[in-house]
Amino acid sequence: MMKYNVLKFGFAFCIVAAILSSCNHAPEEEKIEAKEPQKKSLNPNGDSELALLMRAMFDEAEQIKNQIINGEKVTTKLDHEKILSAHATEPEKANSPEFKAWAGAYLKNVERLKGANPENAETIFSELVSSCLSCHKALCPGPVVRIKKLRIPKKM
Repeated sequence: MMKYNVLKFGFAFCIVAAILSSCNHAPEEEKIEAKEPQKKSLNPNGDSELALLMRAMFDEAEQIKNQIINGEKVTTKLDHEKILSAHATEPEKANSPEFKAWAGAYLKNVERLKGANPENAETIFSELVSSCLSCHKALCPGPVVRIKKLRIPKKM
């Protein structure tokens, strides 16, 4: 009789363990995605090196805008020079003389911002945003609305 009870207990234990182990468990791949959500690509054909760089440049420009509004010294972390060598979605546009001219104007404004005092930083930043808008209006209009949000509101 005791042997029979041990077998029943063992069998019941195995069934409960199997049910519990199958509950709420995702495969390892799904666990990783749940913990670290990946950003979806904005481009159905994938993101180019230049597109990713420009998104990072936009994020840094938002930080610079806030630094200027708060009267702080402007700081940058990105290697903005990569704008001239990063692989583009449409390489023919990035290799055009127009793109190179606007990229050059952008890089000059970045350098000017790095050494700017708080009184001049807003003017230089406005010129930087204008150079971005000019290039994007001519070559890649998609981000124009977003870039306009970088403008610093006029003080009353």
